[in-house]
Amino acid sequence: MKRVVSVSLGSSKRDKALEAEFLGEKFIIERRGTDGDYNKALEVLKELDGKVDAIGLGGIDVYLYAGGRRYAIRDGLRLLQAVKTTPAVDGSGLKNTLEREVVRELAREGIITPKSKVLLVSGVDRFGMAEALVETGAQVIFGDLIFALGIPIPIKKLGTLNVLAALLLPIFTKLPFQVLYPTGKEQEIREKKTRHDRYYQWADIIAGDYLYIKKHLPERIDGKIILTNTTTKEDVEELKIKGAKMLVTTTPVLNGRSFGTNVMEGVLLTLLNKKWEEVTPDDYLQLLKKLGFKPNVIELN
Repeated sequence: MKRVVSVSLGSSKRDKALEAEFLGEKFIIERRGTDGDYNKALEVLKELDGKVDAIGLGGIDVYLYAGGRRYAIRDGLRLLQAVKTTPAVDGSGLKNTLEREVVRELAREGIITPKSKVLLVSGVDRFGMAEALVETGAQVIFGDLIFALGIPIPIKKLGTLNVLAALLLPIFTKLPFQVLYPTGKEQEIREKKTRHDRYYQWADIIAGDYLYIKKHLPERIDGKIILTNTTTKEDVEELKIKGAKMLVTTTPVLNGRSFGTNVMEGVLLTLLNKKWEEVTPDDYLQLLKKLGFKPNVIELN
């Protein structure tokens, strides 16, 4: 049986382990949160190295993308380089392929239309989704400055996002990752102020990383569509209570939980039996077709 483990800087409260089967191959899929403890994450990675089939890096990115350029996050790269034997991934391969295809599928189904207003909480984290949303003709606000840096300036054009990324990411990728993204207990803290509510209320569709979405979620989001992943049963119930219309997860739901792109990319990498740097977008796309991956759509009310 194959084993894929996500080692996350996130809260251990979201840990999960289960068995699943893909293309006749049985897998144990596991998430291990380290509650924001970077050194503990390093220890767990070294402990698992050579003992599992693939490792996903969760709660942190290794690479961000914008305007055709790749930017390495220093802390993420250190974690990746700590794994010497086992293939390790950060989910960016699926963000470029699966999430791009999910947006196109939703456009074909009429869930996303040129009239849709979309809040994507971080474009550089979801570059495939960002580019595909623009392709649909939807009106998109990229919330990178708002949600990552606390600067209340919406970015309304992909070109603007690319220019800002070229200026800022070479600097910000060298900062401790906790500055840019909630880790550990920070993932459980909600934004009490309502300064970001207007962006949620403006949107028909709220998309991107669920922890960013959840941290600033208003009391009511009536009629909204949430496009994300890594949601738990508790998250689904909360979205129902707050009045969301629909939840679409880009990764499949397994035992009531949609795992992160890093976990599912680890599964695909194991099935492909290739090194991460050898895998092409077409490799992923062909395998996704064989697996029959489709966006998981949950009607909430």
